[in-house]
Amino acid sequence: MTPTQHGKLVCVGTGMRMAGQLTPLARSYIETADVVVAAVPNRFARKWLQDIAKQYICLLDYYADCDIEGKDRLDTYQRMSATILDEVRAGKTVCAAFYGHPGIFACISHMAIEAARAEGFSAEMLPGISAEDCLVADLGVDPGRTGMQSMEATQFMIFERRIDPTALLILWQPYIAGDLSRKRFDTTAARLQVLVDKLARDYPLDHPVILYEAATNPLEEPRMETILLRDLPSAVLNGITTLVIPAAYPLKLDEAIIAQLQALPEAPLLEAV
Repeated sequence: MTPTQHGKLVCVGTGMRMAGQLTPLARSYIETADVVVAAVPNRFARKWLQDIAKQYICLLDYYADCDIEGKDRLDTYQRMSATILDEVRAGKTVCAAFYGHPGIFACISHMAIEAARAEGFSAEMLPGISAEDCLVADLGVDPGRTGMQSMEATQFMIFERRIDPTALLILWQPYIAGDLSRKRFDTTAARLQVLVDKLARDYPLDHPVILYEAATNPLEEPRMETILLRDLPSAVLNGITTLVIPAAYPLKLDEAIIAQLQALPEAPLLEAV
């Protein structure tokens, strides 16, 4: 849809540590936007944003909604998105800033962009350095080596998924694993045991897994704790913990496909356009 309204929305990521992980383009929008609306938990990053923004609106207080009994956190996210849209509707250039990548496990930005475009406003997302980017660097894994599977922990639990134990598996947000209510920000040992039992269909219980947490400020070190799969229910999980499950078995050649490929006639090389 061609924009027909004067307001504009740009969703940016501040990276995990922000310092050194904020792109020049994202910084430019933060500095020049009429208002910066942000959900950045790190207080140092929040203070920096407040200092350079022309106007700053913090969304973190909205999480208090989740303390209301029976409140679905999706309602809180929709309220955050509505706050962003109110500023766009006022004809402002709005920069919505989220830690990490603004589109990865950040449904607020997706909600806001979809709603803004539906109303005829210009809306775009700029990439940021995510926890997954930090994970690859810190753990020294190459997703291209064996392949990589990535999904939210509860989604893995409640849907029928085909897991390949010869590839790396990343399960996000295990700290709320098994919560069907969307009203909690924690889990229980019993729910984690259900997760372990499902993973045990494809992995040995003594398979080493990694609890990973990206560093969020320059003085921190990332958490890279190796435990056995069976010990997950008693492990310490924080809000930013990610469960990383290395491949349990080597890749196995598909001899039939290889033979089929080898039997194909040589084709001429395609000319460069």
